Amino acid sequence: MDIFDEVAEDLRQDQAVTLAKRYGAWLLAACVAVLAGVGAQQGWQDYQARQAAKAATQFLALSAPVEQGSVAPDQAVQAAAALNKFAGTAPEGYKTLANLRAAALYAAAGQLAQAEALWTGVAQDSAADPLLRDAATLLWAQRALGTAPDTDVLARLQPLSLDANPYHALAREMQALAYLHEGNTAQAKVLFGQISADPTTPDNLRSRAQALLDSLNG
Repeated sequence: MDIFDEVAEDLRQDQAVTLAKRYGAWLLAACVAVLAGVGAQQGWQDYQARQAAKAATQFLALSAPVEQGSVAPDQAVQAAAALNKFAGTAPEGYKTLANLRAAALYAAAGQLAQAEALWTGVAQDSAADPLLRDAATLLWAQRALGTAPDTDVLARLQPLSLDANPYHALAREMQALAYLHEGNTAQAKVLFGQISADPTTPDNLRSRAQALLDSLNG
């Protein structure tokens, strides 16, 4: 296993979990607050609150059986299908969360085509929260590294690699890996250097970028 494969596998096992934890808790709280507060009239507000509460209950009921520990692939697929069906009629916030959870379950069960389709769908959903659209792109890219064309991975990650994007360090790391995969070591070094020098980069990511840069410099 070369340096590209080692880091790509680390991303798949590690960063996806971190992202899922980050957006999951945030969205559950945000959806209830936003959906319950929309509308000028009290009746509309009450309706939205009831819909949000109903969606929260349904989502938690569908997610609970697969939240504790590992699950068998067939159980993961069944849960993913149920979440995907729920997303078809759920309010926007819960639709996004359900599709992301379903994608993670499909990926865990080895059904990557279904997972990638859901990640792509969320990333292209203009009604979804921008942070969650970007998270979906990152999750897709983590699985696509080394399998999808490098040019596709680089193109999808480009908007996320801008300084203003909160995920820019992660996006640049995956871009660097895509460049490594296509043999462009020089550009990979540039990106690892940017990550290492960026004071906003999380410590673990900065350390990994510096280690990879040192390794490439021999």
